Amino acid sequence: MFRGVTRLTLDAKGRLSIPAKHRETLVREAGGRLMATVESRNCLLIYPEPQWLLIEAKVSALPTTNPKVRAMQDLIIGNVCEMELDSAGRVLVPPELRELVGLDKDVALVGQGTKFALWDSVKWGARLDEAIEMYQGGLGPDFDISL
Repeated sequence: MFRGVTRLTLDAKGRLSIPAKHRETLVREAGGRLMATVESRNCLLIYPEPQWLLIEAKVSALPTTNPKVRAMQDLIIGNVCEMELDSAGRVLVPPELRELVGLDKDVALVGQGTKFALWDSVKWGARLDEAIEMYQGGLGPDFDISL
């Protein structure tokens, strides 16, 4: 399970150092192989390869006659890139994906259970402010969740 937010810096070559607390899991469960794709103009999603294969199968099985489905397939599957942990625990975030979501130097790696989201640090701060504002007051009567 990947949890929490880690603020990191991409090096000059676009490499991201995966936090040590996640490396062992990624090596054990995915042989150090990761898949990155676009979630929106704001962030990338990074999956251990076995988790990605499950997502890819589900997305690929959707009906391509639906224009929204086709757009999602183009975005998510069309932009997927393989990454592999190097001996120093880093991955090279592909330049085309960095450019697409505006990743420069300061980033936030956000654990989301079975995957990570990789955000530009400033955009993550804005998203967090938005989420806090939306969540204040709870989720409403349709959701019975007490924290």
